[in-house]
Amino acid sequence: MIRNHIISYLIILLLLPITSLAAIYAPILEQIKPGTITIIGESHKKIESVELFQSLALDAIKHYQCVVIALEIASDQQTILDAVMQGRASVNEITLWPPLDHPPYRRMIETFAELKQQGQCIKVVGIDSGVNNDIDRDQWMASRLAEQGRNAPILVLLGALHTLKRVNWTVRTGRPSVAEILVTRGFSVKTFPQRWIPDNCAGNEYRRSRFVNPDSPAALTILNDSMMSLINAKPHKSVTGVIDGLVVWECDKLPRDDLPHFDGL
Repeated sequence: MIRNHIISYLIILLLLPITSLAAIYAPILEQIKPGTITIIGESHKKIESVELFQSLALDAIKHYQCVVIALEIASDQQTILDAVMQGRASVNEITLWPPLDHPPYRRMIETFAELKQQGQCIKVVGIDSGVNNDIDRDQWMASRLAEQGRNAPILVLLGALHTLKRVNWTVRTGRPSVAEILVTRGFSVKTFPQRWIPDNCAGNEYRRSRFVNPDSPAALTILNDSMMSLINAKPHKSVTGVIDGLVVWECDKLPRDDLPHFDGL
């Protein structure tokens, strides 16, 4: 019952005018357009990430005839993914990378499938390399995205480190990310990693999101402290040319009705 209510709510969003989410995330929504690959970065198994990505996808569907949605699912799962989108298979038949796999993620795929079966022009593609593929993951994912053409908006959900368009490595083994590879190939790429600060909230708190402009001092601090510090790379001196903004999920007190809440939805 709850799941059906959520799906109905998401479908209704297609018919509504610009919501508060659109106002908050206008810098992201403006980039989801034909000719641009918009990559949303995440920390895996975060329900807030799924909610945000679904909402961005729904807005894109509402404004354009067709939308390509690319997910961190192995390319060898494309046949079963297509069957799910056509209503001929269950989402549970898709093999997902264990660190990525959680019920909200599969429900998101189901939502896209139901919208497609209702006539929406949605193409969902799995772009990851898979466990038996010897090609570098980022190279493979960049190639899969490049194959999607430039006629429809391409909205992508990947781990946040894949969104970096430039990294100053301190080791020779450092390799370019999906975003950097695509930029080097001449594609228009906009990237917006999400960060959860702090990692955990107290039991009486929920996550509230906000957009951080790339030209703000906070953006550089968040980029270096929560992303560059995770890899063998030098801190950046500027956000310019690295990412196009950040979505930060912070802790806040639960609303008085004690219902789960995601700011902007």
